[in-house]
Amino acid sequence: MLNNPLIVLPIFAMILAGWIARKTGALGGHATREVNRLVVYLALPALLFDIMANAKLSDIWQPGFIGAFLVGCAVIFGATLWWRMAGGRHLSDAAIDALNASYANTGFIGFPLVLSLVGDAGMGATLIATILTVCILFAFAIILVEGGLQSETRKRDIAYKTLISLAKNPLLVAPALGALVMLSGFPLPAPVHAFTKLLGGAASPCALIALGLFLAGTKTGKSGERLSTTGVLVGLKLVAQPAITWLIAVPLLQLPTLAAHTVVLLAALPTGTGPFMLAEFYRREAGLTGRVVLASTLLSVVTISAYLAMAGRVSLG
Repeated sequence: MLNNPLIVLPIFAMILAGWIARKTGALGGHATREVNRLVVYLALPALLFDIMANAKLSDIWQPGFIGAFLVGCAVIFGATLWWRMAGGRHLSDAAIDALNASYANTGFIGFPLVLSLVGDAGMGATLIATILTVCILFAFAIILVEGGLQSETRKRDIAYKTLISLAKNPLLVAPALGALVMLSGFPLPAPVHAFTKLLGGAASPCALIALGLFLAGTKTGKSGERLSTTGVLVGLKLVAQPAITWLIAVPLLQLPTLAAHTVVLLAALPTGTGPFMLAEFYRREAGLTGRVVLASTLLSVVTISAYLAMAGRVSLG
C-alpha cells in the first residue's frame, strides 16, 4: 500500500554518501560549511525563485487548504518556540528548534509520495504546501534568527540591523523576486528557466550530503537531555502537527475528503533539511537538528503507514 520506504531510501543514500566522503578523506574538514554555503547562496535561492516564478495563482489559491496547513505549522512552531525559550534557550536556537518541529519535507518526499498515493490531483496542493513551508515558514524563522543574533541594546538599532541582514539574505530575496515574476504574468525565458531548474535541482542532494558530512565529524556521546529533546521534537513533527492539521481540516473547515487527506499527509512528512542548513549557516547547534532530520525521516515510514491504515478504515469526510 505504501512505497514510502523506497521513497526515503535515496535520502539516506545521499546522507551516507556525505558521511563516507568525510570519513574517507575525499572531502576535508571545511567541506560541510562550503557545501552548505553552496546551498544557501546558489542552489536553494534558485529553487525558491523557480517555485514562485512558475506558480499560478489559480493553482495555489485554495483558502481552506492553505488555512489548515498554515495553522498546523503555526501552532507547532509557536508552541515549540515558547517551550524552548521558557527553558532558557536563545531566541535564534529556539527558532531553529521550532522549525525542526514544523518544517515538512514537502519537496524531496512530498511530491513523489503524494503522486504515488493521490495522483496528479494532489500536485497543486503539494506545491502550496511547499511554498508555505520553504517561503513563508522558513522566512519567518530566518527573521527570528537574525533578530536574535543582534546584540545592540536599543530596539531601533536591532530593527535596523535585522532589516539590513534580511534584505541581503538570498533565501528571502529569491522567492520575493519569483513572486514578482508570477504576479507580472510574464513567463520566464526558456534559458532562465533551464538555469534555475538545473541549479535548484542541486539544493536537496547537496543539503543531504552536507548533513552526512556534519554527522561524520560529530563526536558521539550525546546527553540524555538532548536525546529526549530530539524525541519531543520528532513527536511534535510526526504526530502533533498532522493531528492538529486534521482537527483544522476536518471538524473545523470540513474540507473535501481528497483535500483533507492530502493536507494531513503533507503535515505528517518528516523534517526537511532547511533547519539544518540554517543551523549550520548561522553556526548554531546543528547536532540536534541533524538527529531530528534523521530520526523523523526513519520513523515517518511507520507513522505515515499508520495514518494511511487509519484513513483507509475511517472516512475523512
